[in-house]
Amino acid sequence: MNTSAAPNISQSNTENLGPLPHNIEAEQQLLGAILTNNDIFDKITSTVNSDHFFDPVHKRIFETCESRIQKNLLVSPVTLKPYFDEDEGLKELGGPAYLVRLQGASISTFAARDYAQMIYDLAIRRELIVLGQEIAGKATKVETDNDPKDQIVEAEQRLYALGEDGRSENGFQSFLKVLKDTVDIANAAYQQDGGFSGIPTGLVDIDRKLGGLHKSDLVILAGRPSMGKTALATNIAFHIAKSYNKGLKPDGSEGAIQGGCVGFFSLEMSSEQLAARVLSEASEIPSEQIRRGNMTEIEFRRFVEAAKALENCPLYIDDTPALPISQLAARARRLKRTNGLDVLIIDYLQLVRPATAKNNRVNEVSEITQGLKAIAKELDIPVIALSQLSRQVENREDKRPQLADLRESGSIEQDADVVMFVYREEYYREREKPGDHDIEGMVKWQQIMENVHGKAEIIIGKQRHGPIGSVELSFEGRFTRFRNLVKNYQNIDSNTSEF
Repeated sequence: MNTSAAPNISQSNTENLGPLPHNIEAEQQLLGAILTNNDIFDKITSTVNSDHFFDPVHKRIFETCESRIQKNLLVSPVTLKPYFDEDEGLKELGGPAYLVRLQGASISTFAARDYAQMIYDLAIRRELIVLGQEIAGKATKVETDNDPKDQIVEAEQRLYALGEDGRSENGFQSFLKVLKDTVDIANAAYQQDGGFSGIPTGLVDIDRKLGGLHKSDLVILAGRPSMGKTALATNIAFHIAKSYNKGLKPDGSEGAIQGGCVGFFSLEMSSEQLAARVLSEASEIPSEQIRRGNMTEIEFRRFVEAAKALENCPLYIDDTPALPISQLAARARRLKRTNGLDVLIIDYLQLVRPATAKNNRVNEVSEITQGLKAIAKELDIPVIALSQLSRQVENREDKRPQLADLRESGSIEQDADVVMFVYREEYYREREKPGDHDIEGMVKWQQIMENVHGKAEIIIGKQRHGPIGSVELSFEGRFTRFRNLVKNYQNIDSNTSEF
Protein backbone atom coordinates (compact mmCIF):
# COMPACT_ATOMS: atom_id res chain seq x y z
CA MET A 1 0.00 0.00 0.00
CA ASN A 2 1.20 3.51 -0.81
CA THR A 3 1.91 5.18 2.51
CA SER A 4 2.90 8.60 1.20
CA ALA A 5 0.66 11.41 2.30
CA ALA A 6 -1.85 12.49 -0.34
CA PRO A 7 -1.18 16.08 -1.41
CA ASN A 8 -3.70 18.51 0.02
CA ILE A 9 -3.82 22.11 1.12
CA SER A 10 -2.48 21.28 4.55
CA GLN A 11 0.86 20.30 3.01
CA SER A 12 1.31 22.30 -0.19
CA ASN A 13 2.91 25.72 -0.18
CA THR A 14 1.46 26.74 3.17
CA GLU A 15 4.66 27.45 5.07
CA ASN A 16 4.12 31.20 4.99
CA LEU A 17 0.40 31.11 5.72
CA GLY A 18 0.64 30.50 9.43
CA PRO A 19 -1.56 27.92 11.20
CA LEU A 20 -4.50 26.88 9.04
CA PRO A 21 -7.92 26.41 10.67
CA HIS A 22 -8.65 22.80 11.57
CA ASN A 23 -10.14 20.63 14.31
CA ILE A 24 -8.38 17.31 14.87
CA GLU A 25 -10.81 16.33 17.62
CA ALA A 26 -13.82 16.68 15.26
CA GLU A 27 -12.05 14.46 12.70
CA GLN A 28 -11.34 11.87 15.39
CA GLN A 29 -14.95 11.91 16.59
CA LEU A 30 -16.31 11.47 13.05
CA LEU A 31 -13.96 8.60 12.23
CA GLY A 32 -14.72 6.97 15.58
CA ALA A 33 -18.45 7.23 14.88
CA ILE A 34 -18.00 5.53 11.48
CA LEU A 35 -15.93 2.74 13.04
CA THR A 36 -18.65 2.27 15.66
CA ASN A 37 -21.60 2.36 13.23
CA ASN A 38 -20.90 1.97 9.49
CA ASP A 39 -24.38 3.26 8.59
CA ILE A 40 -23.27 6.74 9.62
CA PHE A 41 -21.03 6.93 6.55
CA ASP A 42 -24.04 7.13 4.20
CA LYS A 43 -25.46 10.01 6.25
CA ILE A 44 -22.37 12.22 6.05
CA THR A 45 -20.91 11.34 2.64
CA SER A 46 -22.90 14.10 0.88
CA THR A 47 -21.34 16.67 3.23
CA VAL A 48 -17.72 15.64 3.60
CA ASN A 49 -15.15 13.67 1.61
CA SER A 50 -11.55 12.64 2.17
CA ASP A 51 -10.13 15.91 0.79
CA HIS A 52 -11.82 17.83 3.61
CA PHE A 53 -9.68 16.19 6.30
CA PHE A 54 -6.73 18.22 7.57
CA ASP A 55 -4.70 15.35 9.03
CA PRO A 56 -3.29 13.17 6.19
CA VAL A 57 -3.59 10.02 8.32
CA HIS A 58 -7.27 10.77 8.96
CA LYS A 59 -7.70 11.31 5.25
CA ARG A 60 -6.28 7.86 4.44
CA ILE A 61 -8.42 6.23 7.13
CA PHE A 62 -11.55 7.84 5.66
CA GLU A 63 -10.57 6.75 2.11
CA THR A 64 -10.09 3.17 3.26
CA CYS A 65 -13.43 3.22 5.07
CA GLU A 66 -15.09 4.57 1.94
CA SER A 67 -13.55 1.90 -0.28
CA ARG A 68 -14.69 -0.96 1.97
CA ILE A 69 -18.18 0.37 2.65
CA GLN A 70 -18.80 0.83 -1.08
CA LYS A 71 -18.08 -2.90 -1.43
CA ASN A 72 -20.51 -3.70 1.41
CA LEU A 73 -17.61 -4.80 3.64
CA LEU A 74 -17.33 -4.24 7.39
CA VAL A 75 -15.26 -1.31 8.66
CA SER A 76 -13.74 -1.72 12.13
CA PRO A 77 -10.30 -1.42 13.74
CA VAL A 78 -9.76 -5.13 13.06
CA THR A 79 -10.64 -4.97 9.33
CA LEU A 80 -8.63 -1.76 8.79
CA LYS A 81 -5.48 -3.01 10.58
CA PRO A 82 -3.96 -4.82 7.54
CA TYR A 83 -4.20 -1.65 5.44
CA PHE A 84 -2.18 0.38 7.96
CA ASP A 85 0.48 -2.06 9.22
CA GLU A 86 3.14 -0.25 7.21
CA ASP A 87 1.70 3.26 7.35
CA GLU A 88 4.44 5.52 8.72
CA GLY A 89 1.98 8.26 9.62
CA LEU A 90 -0.16 5.93 11.73
CA LYS A 91 2.96 4.49 13.43
CA GLU A 92 3.75 7.96 14.75
CA LEU A 93 0.28 8.05 16.33
CA GLY A 94 0.66 4.65 17.97
CA GLY A 95 0.08 2.22 15.11
CA PRO A 96 -3.14 0.15 14.67
CA ALA A 97 -3.93 0.75 18.34
CA TYR A 98 -4.85 4.30 17.29
CA LEU A 99 -7.82 2.88 15.37
CA VAL A 100 -9.05 1.20 18.56
CA ARG A 101 -8.69 4.46 20.47
CA LEU A 102 -10.68 6.30 17.78
CA GLN A 103 -13.53 3.85 18.14
CA GLY A 104 -13.42 3.89 21.94
CA ALA A 105 -13.26 7.68 22.19
CA SER A 106 -16.38 8.21 20.05
CA ILE A 107 -18.82 9.82 22.47
CA SER A 108 -21.98 10.03 20.35
CA THR A 109 -22.89 8.87 16.89
CA PHE A 110 -25.96 11.10 16.54
CA ALA A 111 -23.69 14.19 16.36
CA ALA A 112 -21.76 12.83 13.36
CA ARG A 113 -23.44 15.24 10.94
CA ASP A 114 -22.42 18.20 13.09
CA TYR A 115 -18.81 17.01 13.08
CA ALA A 116 -18.97 16.46 9.31
CA GLN A 117 -20.29 19.98 8.76
CA MET A 118 -17.56 21.43 10.99
CA ILE A 119 -14.85 19.55 9.05
CA TYR A 120 -16.31 20.75 5.75
CA ASP A 121 -16.52 24.40 6.87
CA LEU A 122 -12.91 24.41 8.08
CA ALA A 123 -11.75 22.82 4.81
CA ILE A 124 -13.46 25.60 2.84
CA ARG A 125 -11.71 28.19 5.01
CA ARG A 126 -8.35 26.57 4.27
CA GLU A 127 -9.15 26.52 0.55
CA LEU A 128 -9.95 30.24 0.65
CA ILE A 129 -6.66 31.01 2.39
CA VAL A 130 -4.62 29.02 -0.12
CA LEU A 131 -6.58 30.41 -3.07
CA GLY A 132 -5.91 33.95 -1.91
CA GLN A 133 -2.21 33.13 -1.61
CA GLU A 134 -2.14 31.67 -5.13
CA ILE A 135 -3.91 34.71 -6.58
CA ALA A 136 -1.40 37.01 -4.91
CA GLY A 137 1.50 34.85 -6.09
CA LYS A 138 0.37 34.85 -9.71
CA ALA A 139 -0.32 38.57 -9.65
CA THR A 140 3.29 39.30 -8.62
CA LYS A 141 4.68 37.47 -11.67
CA VAL A 142 4.76 39.61 -14.80
CA GLU A 143 4.87 37.21 -17.75
CA THR A 144 3.69 37.37 -21.36
CA ASP A 145 1.37 34.38 -20.94
CA ASN A 146 0.05 35.55 -17.57
CA ASP A 147 -2.65 38.03 -18.55
CA PRO A 148 -4.38 39.73 -15.57
CA LYS A 149 -7.82 39.38 -17.16
CA ASP A 150 -7.34 35.64 -17.49
CA GLN A 151 -6.27 35.51 -13.84
CA ILE A 152 -9.48 37.29 -12.82
CA VAL A 153 -11.61 34.84 -14.81
CA GLU A 154 -9.78 31.86 -13.31
CA ALA A 155 -10.12 33.26 -9.78
CA GLU A 156 -13.84 33.91 -10.26
CA GLN A 157 -14.38 30.39 -11.57
CA ARG A 158 -12.58 28.82 -8.62
CA LEU A 159 -14.35 31.02 -6.08
CA TYR A 160 -17.76 30.28 -7.61
CA ALA A 161 -16.98 26.54 -7.71
CA LEU A 162 -15.90 26.73 -4.07
CA GLY A 163 -19.11 28.55 -3.16
CA GLU A 164 -21.25 25.97 -4.94
CA ASP A 165 -19.34 22.99 -3.54
CA GLY A 166 -21.67 20.58 -1.82
CA ARG A 167 -24.88 22.06 -3.25
CA SER A 168 -25.28 20.08 -6.46
CA GLU A 169 -25.42 16.58 -4.95
CA ASN A 170 -28.91 16.15 -3.58
CA GLY A 171 -29.00 12.37 -3.66
CA PHE A 172 -32.30 10.49 -3.58
CA GLN A 173 -35.45 12.37 -2.69
CA SER A 174 -38.64 10.89 -1.37
CA PHE A 175 -41.52 10.68 -3.81
CA LEU A 176 -43.55 12.81 -1.39
CA LYS A 177 -41.09 15.70 -1.79
CA VAL A 178 -41.03 15.30 -5.58
CA LEU A 179 -44.83 15.33 -5.61
CA LYS A 180 -44.89 18.50 -3.52
CA ASP A 181 -42.42 20.24 -5.86
CA THR A 182 -44.49 19.19 -8.88
CA VAL A 183 -47.70 20.48 -7.28
CA ASP A 184 -45.96 23.79 -6.47
CA ILE A 185 -44.92 24.18 -10.12
CA ALA A 186 -48.44 23.37 -11.30
CA ASN A 187 -49.86 25.84 -8.78
CA ALA A 188 -47.52 28.57 -10.04
CA ALA A 189 -48.72 27.86 -13.57
CA TYR A 190 -52.36 27.96 -12.43
CA GLN A 191 -51.84 31.32 -10.69
CA GLN A 192 -50.34 32.87 -13.83
CA ASP A 193 -52.79 34.72 -16.04
CA GLY A 194 -51.46 32.93 -19.10
CA GLY A 195 -51.56 29.52 -17.43
CA PHE A 196 -47.81 28.80 -17.42
CA SER A 197 -45.03 28.76 -14.84
CA GLY A 198 -42.08 30.03 -16.90
CA ILE A 199 -41.05 33.60 -17.63
CA PRO A 200 -43.43 35.06 -20.27
CA THR A 201 -41.89 36.17 -23.56
CA GLY A 202 -44.81 38.53 -24.26
CA LEU A 203 -45.79 36.53 -27.36
CA VAL A 204 -48.99 34.72 -26.41
CA ASP A 205 -48.87 31.75 -28.76
CA ILE A 206 -45.19 31.05 -28.08
CA ASP A 207 -45.85 31.16 -24.33
CA ARG A 208 -48.74 28.75 -24.73
CA LYS A 209 -46.56 26.31 -26.66
CA LEU A 210 -43.56 26.54 -24.34
CA GLY A 211 -45.22 27.46 -21.06
CA GLY A 212 -42.85 30.42 -20.89
CA LEU A 213 -39.08 30.25 -20.51
CA HIS A 214 -38.12 27.67 -17.88
CA LYS A 215 -35.17 27.63 -15.52
CA SER A 216 -32.11 25.58 -16.56
CA ASP A 217 -33.39 25.29 -20.15
CA LEU A 218 -31.14 25.95 -23.15
CA VAL A 219 -33.26 27.46 -25.92
CA ILE A 220 -31.80 27.64 -29.43
CA LEU A 221 -33.31 30.31 -31.69
CA ALA A 222 -32.11 29.65 -35.23
CA GLY A 223 -32.71 31.07 -38.68
CA ARG A 224 -31.10 32.21 -41.91
CA PRO A 225 -29.77 35.79 -42.19
CA SER A 226 -32.46 38.51 -42.35
CA MET A 227 -35.14 36.26 -40.83
CA GLY A 228 -35.27 38.39 -37.66
CA LYS A 229 -33.47 36.27 -35.05
CA THR A 230 -31.91 39.25 -33.29
CA ALA A 231 -35.13 41.24 -33.55
CA LEU A 232 -37.09 38.45 -31.86
CA ALA A 233 -34.42 38.07 -29.17
CA THR A 234 -34.42 41.81 -28.41
CA ASN A 235 -38.22 41.83 -28.33
CA ILE A 236 -38.24 39.03 -25.76
CA ALA A 237 -35.44 40.65 -23.73
CA PHE A 238 -37.21 44.03 -23.77
CA HIS A 239 -40.53 42.56 -22.67
CA ILE A 240 -39.01 40.56 -19.80
CA ALA A 241 -36.92 43.50 -18.55
CA LYS A 242 -39.79 45.96 -18.91
CA SER A 243 -42.10 43.67 -16.92
CA TYR A 244 -39.60 43.25 -14.08
CA ASN A 245 -41.14 43.45 -10.63
CA LYS A 246 -39.19 42.50 -7.52
CA GLY A 247 -40.70 41.00 -4.39
CA LEU A 248 -41.00 37.87 -2.27
CA LYS A 249 -41.30 34.65 -4.25
CA PRO A 250 -43.49 31.72 -3.10
CA ASP A 251 -40.48 30.05 -1.44
CA GLY A 252 -39.91 33.15 0.70
CA SER A 253 -36.77 34.36 -1.09
CA GLU A 254 -36.49 37.79 -2.67
CA GLY A 255 -36.35 38.02 -6.45
CA ALA A 256 -38.32 38.61 -9.63
CA ILE A 257 -42.02 37.84 -9.20
CA GLN A 258 -42.74 39.16 -12.69
CA GLY A 259 -40.42 39.59 -15.66
CA GLY A 260 -36.75 39.51 -14.76
CA CYS A 261 -33.22 40.86 -15.14
CA VAL A 262 -31.83 40.10 -18.60
CA GLY A 263 -28.21 39.69 -19.67
CA PHE A 264 -27.60 40.11 -23.41
CA PHE A 265 -24.28 39.09 -24.97
CA SER A 266 -24.23 40.84 -28.36
CA LEU A 267 -21.21 39.38 -30.10
CA GLU A 268 -22.28 40.63 -33.54
CA MET A 269 -23.84 44.07 -33.00
CA SER A 270 -22.63 46.93 -30.85
CA SER A 271 -24.55 47.90 -27.73
CA GLU A 272 -25.60 51.15 -29.43
CA GLN A 273 -27.11 49.25 -32.38
CA LEU A 274 -28.94 46.93 -30.03
CA ALA A 275 -30.25 49.85 -27.97
CA ALA A 276 -31.42 51.54 -31.17
CA ARG A 277 -33.49 48.45 -32.00
CA VAL A 278 -35.09 48.41 -28.57
CA LEU A 279 -35.87 52.13 -28.78
CA SER A 280 -37.26 51.72 -32.29
CA GLU A 281 -39.69 49.15 -30.96
CA ALA A 282 -40.61 51.21 -27.89
CA SER A 283 -41.00 54.56 -29.69
CA GLU A 284 -42.40 53.15 -32.98
CA ILE A 285 -39.85 55.08 -35.02
CA PRO A 286 -38.10 53.15 -37.83
CA SER A 287 -34.58 52.14 -36.82
CA GLU A 288 -33.04 53.59 -39.99
CA GLN A 289 -34.49 56.99 -39.08
CA ILE A 290 -32.96 56.73 -35.62
CA ARG A 291 -29.56 55.88 -37.10
CA ARG A 292 -29.68 58.83 -39.51
CA GLY A 293 -31.28 61.20 -37.03
CA ASN A 294 -34.04 61.78 -39.58
CA MET A 295 -36.89 62.51 -37.16
CA THR A 296 -39.50 65.18 -36.81
CA GLU A 297 -39.71 67.14 -33.58
CA ILE A 298 -42.70 65.07 -32.46
CA GLU A 299 -40.88 61.81 -33.27
CA PHE A 300 -37.76 62.97 -31.45
CA ARG A 301 -39.79 63.84 -28.33
CA ARG A 302 -41.42 60.42 -28.49
CA PHE A 303 -37.95 58.89 -28.87
CA VAL A 304 -36.62 60.75 -25.80
CA GLU A 305 -39.70 59.85 -23.73
CA ALA A 306 -39.26 56.18 -24.64
CA ALA A 307 -35.59 56.37 -23.61
CA LYS A 308 -36.51 57.92 -20.25
CA ALA A 309 -39.15 55.25 -19.65
CA LEU A 310 -36.53 52.55 -20.18
CA GLU A 311 -33.82 54.10 -18.00
CA ASN A 312 -34.39 51.69 -15.11
CA CYS A 313 -34.99 48.64 -17.27
CA PRO A 314 -32.79 45.77 -15.90
CA LEU A 315 -31.38 44.92 -19.34
CA TYR A 316 -27.58 44.54 -19.35
CA ILE A 317 -25.68 44.40 -22.65
CA ASP A 318 -22.14 43.08 -23.20
CA ASP A 319 -20.90 43.66 -26.75
CA THR A 320 -17.37 42.25 -26.31
CA PRO A 321 -16.60 40.35 -29.54
CA ALA A 322 -15.35 36.74 -29.73
CA LEU A 323 -15.78 35.93 -26.04
CA PRO A 324 -14.49 32.51 -24.92
CA ILE A 325 -17.17 30.36 -23.29
CA SER A 326 -15.23 30.43 -19.99
CA GLN A 327 -15.27 34.25 -19.85
CA LEU A 328 -18.90 34.34 -20.91
CA ALA A 329 -19.77 32.05 -18.00
CA ALA A 330 -17.67 34.12 -15.57
CA ARG A 331 -19.38 37.37 -16.64
CA ALA A 332 -22.82 35.78 -16.32
CA ARG A 333 -21.97 34.64 -12.78
CA ARG A 334 -20.73 38.13 -11.91
CA LEU A 335 -23.90 39.74 -13.27
CA LYS A 336 -26.11 37.39 -11.25
CA ARG A 337 -24.09 38.08 -8.12
CA THR A 338 -24.09 41.88 -8.50
CA ASN A 339 -27.37 42.80 -10.24
CA GLY A 340 -29.34 39.59 -10.52
CA LEU A 341 -29.91 37.50 -13.64
CA ASP A 342 -33.12 35.74 -14.68
CA VAL A 343 -32.59 35.26 -18.44
CA LEU A 344 -29.40 35.14 -20.51
CA ILE A 345 -29.33 35.73 -24.29
CA ILE A 346 -26.35 35.10 -26.59
CA ASP A 347 -26.28 36.56 -30.11
CA TYR A 348 -25.00 34.39 -31.57
CA LEU A 349 -23.66 30.92 -30.78
CA GLN A 350 -21.18 30.58 -33.66
CA LEU A 351 -19.35 33.76 -32.55
CA VAL A 352 -18.56 32.34 -29.10
CA ARG A 353 -15.05 30.92 -28.84
CA PRO A 354 -14.19 27.63 -27.14
CA ALA A 355 -12.00 27.80 -24.05
CA THR A 356 -9.24 25.99 -25.92
CA ALA A 357 -8.70 25.48 -29.65
CA LYS A 358 -9.95 22.13 -30.94
CA ASN A 359 -8.90 20.07 -33.93
CA ASN A 360 -12.25 20.59 -35.69
CA ARG A 361 -15.24 22.92 -35.60
CA VAL A 362 -17.71 20.24 -34.50
CA ASN A 363 -15.78 19.68 -31.26
CA GLU A 364 -15.56 23.44 -30.68
CA VAL A 365 -19.31 23.96 -31.08
CA SER A 366 -19.95 20.92 -28.89
CA GLU A 367 -17.88 22.49 -26.10
CA ILE A 368 -19.76 25.79 -26.51
CA THR A 369 -23.26 24.24 -26.40
CA GLN A 370 -22.32 22.08 -23.42
CA GLY A 371 -20.95 25.18 -21.73
CA LEU A 372 -24.17 27.11 -22.36
CA LYS A 373 -26.26 24.26 -20.98
CA ALA A 374 -23.97 24.13 -17.94
CA ILE A 375 -24.52 27.88 -17.40
CA ALA A 376 -28.31 27.37 -17.56
CA LYS A 377 -28.16 24.62 -14.92
CA GLU A 378 -25.53 26.28 -12.73
CA LEU A 379 -27.25 29.67 -12.57
CA ASP A 380 -30.74 28.10 -12.71
CA ILE A 381 -31.91 30.40 -15.51
CA PRO A 382 -33.15 29.98 -19.10
CA VAL A 383 -30.41 30.61 -21.68
CA ILE A 384 -31.43 31.67 -25.21
CA ALA A 385 -28.69 31.19 -27.80
CA LEU A 386 -29.15 32.39 -31.37
CA SER A 387 -27.75 30.18 -34.11
CA GLN A 388 -27.12 30.37 -37.84
CA LEU A 389 -28.42 27.76 -40.26
CA SER A 390 -26.51 26.10 -43.07
CA ARG A 391 -27.02 27.21 -46.69
CA GLN A 392 -28.69 23.94 -47.66
CA VAL A 393 -32.01 25.60 -46.74
CA GLU A 394 -31.70 27.80 -49.82
CA ASN A 395 -31.44 24.78 -52.12
CA ARG A 396 -34.85 23.37 -51.17
CA GLU A 397 -38.17 24.36 -52.67
CA ASP A 398 -39.72 24.49 -49.20
CA LYS A 399 -37.33 26.71 -47.30
CA ARG A 400 -38.82 26.10 -43.87
CA PRO A 401 -35.86 25.14 -41.68
CA GLN A 402 -35.46 21.75 -40.05
CA LEU A 403 -33.28 20.39 -37.24
CA ALA A 404 -30.86 18.98 -39.81
CA ASP A 405 -30.21 22.53 -41.05
CA LEU A 406 -28.48 23.52 -37.81
CA ARG A 407 -24.76 24.00 -38.27
CA GLU A 408 -22.94 21.23 -36.42
CA SER A 409 -26.47 20.00 -35.68
CA GLY A 410 -25.39 16.97 -33.65
CA SER A 411 -24.17 18.93 -30.64
CA ILE A 412 -26.63 21.83 -30.83
CA GLU A 413 -29.67 19.63 -31.23
CA GLN A 414 -28.53 17.22 -28.52
CA ASP A 415 -27.77 19.82 -25.83
CA ALA A 416 -30.79 22.08 -26.46
CA ASP A 417 -34.05 21.68 -24.53
CA VAL A 418 -35.95 23.78 -27.08
CA VAL A 419 -35.08 24.54 -30.71
CA MET A 420 -37.05 27.27 -32.48
CA PHE A 421 -36.68 28.50 -36.06
CA VAL A 422 -37.63 31.93 -37.38
CA TYR A 423 -39.07 31.77 -40.89
CA ARG A 424 -40.50 34.60 -42.98
CA GLU A 425 -41.90 33.46 -46.31
CA GLU A 426 -42.22 37.10 -47.36
CA TYR A 427 -38.41 37.40 -47.50
CA TYR A 428 -38.16 34.65 -50.13
CA ARG A 429 -41.29 35.65 -52.07
CA GLU A 430 -39.97 39.18 -52.53
CA ARG A 431 -37.07 37.70 -54.49
CA GLU A 432 -39.42 35.79 -56.80
CA LYS A 433 -41.00 38.91 -58.27
CA PRO A 434 -41.65 38.29 -62.01
CA GLY A 435 -40.77 40.73 -64.73
CA ASP A 436 -43.19 43.51 -65.73
CA HIS A 437 -43.96 41.70 -69.00
CA ASP A 438 -45.41 38.69 -67.14
CA ILE A 439 -48.82 40.11 -66.27
CA GLU A 440 -50.36 36.82 -65.16
CA GLY A 441 -47.32 35.97 -63.04
CA MET A 442 -47.35 39.45 -61.51
CA VAL A 443 -51.01 39.12 -60.46
CA LYS A 444 -50.36 35.72 -58.89
CA TRP A 445 -47.25 37.03 -57.14
CA GLN A 446 -49.16 39.99 -55.71
CA GLN A 447 -51.84 37.68 -54.31
CA ILE A 448 -49.20 35.55 -52.62
CA MET A 449 -47.48 38.64 -51.22
CA GLU A 450 -50.75 39.89 -49.75
CA ASN A 451 -51.14 36.60 -47.87
CA VAL A 452 -47.61 36.53 -46.47
CA HIS A 453 -46.97 40.25 -45.98
CA GLY A 454 -45.98 41.15 -42.42
CA LYS A 455 -46.21 37.55 -41.21
CA ALA A 456 -43.60 35.38 -39.57
CA GLU A 457 -43.60 31.75 -38.53
CA ILE A 458 -41.88 30.42 -35.42
CA ILE A 459 -41.30 26.70 -35.91
CA ILE A 460 -40.70 24.73 -32.70
CA GLY A 461 -38.61 21.84 -33.98
CA LYS A 462 -37.75 20.34 -30.59
CA GLN A 463 -39.14 20.63 -27.09
CA ARG A 464 -38.19 18.15 -24.39
CA HIS A 465 -41.24 18.79 -22.24
CA GLY A 466 -43.93 19.83 -24.68
CA PRO A 467 -45.31 19.65 -28.21
CA ILE A 468 -43.63 20.79 -31.39
CA GLY A 469 -45.40 22.82 -34.06
CA SER A 470 -45.64 26.28 -35.59
CA VAL A 471 -46.73 29.67 -34.27
CA GLU A 472 -47.67 32.62 -36.47
CA LEU A 473 -46.61 36.15 -35.54
CA SER A 474 -46.75 39.50 -37.24
CA PHE A 475 -43.48 41.21 -38.13
CA GLU A 476 -42.98 44.93 -38.57
CA GLY A 477 -39.64 45.37 -40.25
CA ARG A 478 -39.61 49.14 -39.80
CA PHE A 479 -39.61 48.79 -36.03
CA THR A 480 -37.79 45.42 -35.92
CA ARG A 481 -40.74 44.17 -33.89
CA PHE A 482 -42.60 40.89 -33.62
CA ARG A 483 -46.16 41.02 -32.33
CA ASN A 484 -48.95 38.63 -31.47
CA LEU A 485 -51.01 37.85 -34.55
CA VAL A 486 -54.68 38.21 -33.64
CA LYS A 487 -56.81 35.36 -35.00
CA ASN A 488 -60.55 34.89 -35.00
CA TYR A 489 -60.48 32.31 -32.24
CA GLN A 490 -58.41 34.52 -29.93
CA ASN A 491 -59.75 37.10 -27.55
CA ILE A 492 -56.85 39.59 -27.60
CA ASP A 493 -57.53 43.29 -27.44
CA SER A 494 -55.33 45.94 -29.02
CA ASN A 495 -53.47 46.54 -25.77
CA THR A 496 -52.13 42.97 -25.60
CA SER A 497 -51.37 42.57 -29.27
CA GLU A 498 -48.00 44.17 -28.79
CA PHE A 499 -45.38 44.62 -26.08
